[in-house]
Amino acid sequence: MNKAGRPRIEAVSPGLVRMRLIAAGLLLAMAAVFLVSRAYDQRWPALGFVRAFAEAAMVGGLADWFAVTALFRHPLGLPIPHTAIIPRNKDRIGTTLAAFLRDNFLIPRVVARRMLRLDVAGAAGRWLANPLARDGRIARGASALTIHMLQALDQQRLGGMVKTMIGTRLNELDVAPLLGQALTAAIAEGRHLPLLDGIVRWAARILEANDHLIRAMVHERAGSILRWTGLDETLANKIIAGLNGLLSDMAADSAHPLRAKAEEGLESLAHDLMHSPEMQARVEAIKAEIIANPAMQRWLDGIWEQARGGMLRMASDPDRVMQGPIGDALRQLGETLQREDRLRATINRFVRRTVVGIAADYGDNIVRLVSETVKGWDAETITRRLENAVGRDLQYIRINGTLVGGLVGLVIHGIDVALG
Repeated sequence: MNKAGRPRIEAVSPGLVRMRLIAAGLLLAMAAVFLVSRAYDQRWPALGFVRAFAEAAMVGGLADWFAVTALFRHPLGLPIPHTAIIPRNKDRIGTTLAAFLRDNFLIPRVVARRMLRLDVAGAAGRWLANPLARDGRIARGASALTIHMLQALDQQRLGGMVKTMIGTRLNELDVAPLLGQALTAAIAEGRHLPLLDGIVRWAARILEANDHLIRAMVHERAGSILRWTGLDETLANKIIAGLNGLLSDMAADSAHPLRAKAEEGLESLAHDLMHSPEMQARVEAIKAEIIANPAMQRWLDGIWEQARGGMLRMASDPDRVMQGPIGDALRQLGETLQREDRLRATINRFVRRTVVGIAADYGDNIVRLVSETVKGWDAETITRRLENAVGRDLQYIRINGTLVGGLVGLVIHGIDVALG
């Protein structure tokens, strides 16, 4: 794009310029041959064949020059009707191209039919499992394309989109029932026992580190007689010893009554998380408070940059990545994809549904984008692009027209002389 926001006018390719010069030079050469042969054909009658060839070649060359030129511009700048066909029909070309794309590629049933013939998972598995079979050029090209795309994206806007998307998903997530189901499964399988053991050990450490607080509390609340006789210290020691004994018994006895009470409390909590609206509302409030916390927001802000940095590192040196743990995991995935027919069929079905879904949801937007993009090009831009794409073949038509025209003229002149 230029500074004005319009598409850049593409330069004519060197190959097209060369073919133009050849076609024009051949036409000029035929004109020169015609003039020379016409001047001397009375002296040397055999030159009549040369003149007939050159004359017909000029007619064929000029006709094809006019036809080729009329596609892209007005011949000699003259506004001759039915010339400059492509610039005049630019909008119709965009609409037709978009309709062709929609009717042949973006209709869901067409996409589904084409995707049925593709074994995406199998191809990916073979590529991942066999490093030696990978085309280094494809890998380097994909890496360069990935790097350019990641660097070209608006990082601030994209980071905000990622943050918003994650925040939206977290807000939509109903956490309480999930926690309740996880806790119920953990209790049923005994996976909560290490948690209880950890809580008991944690309580013992807290008691040991803060026994002075218990002594101070007992001392402050004891009467003057207890303090005068020193019984407050004895009472505090008894309380601390009793608590330590209780925690020791709970740690040693998995059937301790207090542990049973704790398990009942966990079961009740799991039930409330799944079925109590009041408990679910409390959990949702806690979740909302965590999401709104500035520290959480900063963490969300950094997610995209961390992911982007990781992708850039992987794209910059894919061979090194493939030699590490990630490469081993990808190779194992490739071998699994080749071995497991059900997994391969599942992935292919998922890919097919995803592509069909994209065609169904965004097909009209893609078609509209193509049509509006072509319509937004100025006439010179679309003319240059199409001319660069097919111009060399059209110049071959001019050359062939010149030579074929000359041969036809030579044959006609020979017949004329024979009948003559």
